[in-house]
Amino acid sequence: MNPTGKTQEESTSSAPESWKDRILIPTILAGVVGGAAGVVSKHRKVHGVANISATYATNLAIVTGCYCGAREFVRVSRASRPDDLLNSAIAGFGTGAILGRLQGGRTGAVRYAIIFSIAGTAADFATLKLKPMVEQLRESGVGEGEKSGKNDSWLKLPEWSPIKVLDEEALAKKRAQEQELYARTNIHNLNNEES
Repeated sequence: MNPTGKTQEESTSSAPESWKDRILIPTILAGVVGGAAGVVSKHRKVHGVANISATYATNLAIVTGCYCGAREFVRVSRASRPDDLLNSAIAGFGTGAILGRLQGGRTGAVRYAIIFSIAGTAADFATLKLKPMVEQLRESGVGEGEKSGKNDSWLKLPEWSPIKVLDEEALAKKRAQEQELYARTNIHNLNNEES
């Protein structure tokens, strides 16, 4: 047993899942959010949408990757659980200090350390509070179709939508109409070639 109370097999089997869920996915999401922020940025006219979006996406992904990596490093070093908010505060302080020192010297390090510590801990707190609600929503929406045995999805198009999901009978009828139309078109094209 290790200090976390897990056997060596349990802790090593969950390590790749933790890395993907707690570092990689937030970093990718931050890149997407950064790119979207670049699209609506006031600087897009000067630097171009593509350049500013790529810059914002890259910067936010780097910051998020550093923060999430530091949070996991602190979690492993402290042998604590992933939902411990002290990990977030320490990781935010350290990440902010390093990135702030690169940006603005000693005063930047102090400012960024405080900002990252507060913002990172607040984001992790919000994530912890919202996670059960999202899971419940996902289970209630997806689980109903599976329990009833129907092929219905939790996402349904409104009746007025021009996009219609066809059942087997309607799909077979549509295919027959398409084949008939294709055959008529081929006969028409063949008659035009002979003329």
